[in-house]
Amino acid sequence: MEQRRFDMLGTWRWNVVFGILGTVLTVAFSIGNNPITVMLLRSMYAFIAFFVLAYGVRGLLAYILVPPSLVGELPEAMHEEGKGAQFDLKTPDEAQELNDLLKSQMQEGTSTSSAASFSNEEKDFRPLTPPQLLSTKNTQPEELVKAIRHLTGE
Repeated sequence: MEQRRFDMLGTWRWNVVFGILGTVLTVAFSIGNNPITVMLLRSMYAFIAFFVLAYGVRGLLAYILVPPSLVGELPEAMHEEGKGAQFDLKTPDEAQELNDLLKSQMQEGTSTSSAASFSNEEKDFRPLTPPQLLSTKNTQPEELVKAIRHLTGE
């Protein structure tokens, strides 16, 4: 468990970046007030201090960011290699049931009971019957001209 926490800390490169950040901040705040030798000495101290401080920050972050499932003791089953790595599903063999269903449908197709079942379904089903639009076959040409003039606004 503790080894996993230290693995999550990262690498020493983060410490170097954190140390360089401390050095840059020290140089930026002391460049106008101190001679260059004092500024370089303090920058070196800042690098060392920030480098060491980065271990503490990374350790604290690793402790805080541990997922809740890893906080307690892991069960014995979780320690086994490969457990939970794969999710296998197997569907039951339904070939015989499928064959029986197809045979029963073929037998119903030749009998009259299938015709009765289809007729019951047809009675329940009612197709949508929208209202019919007026046809222009029996209208006079003058009426069509009036309709077109009305629609075009003339």
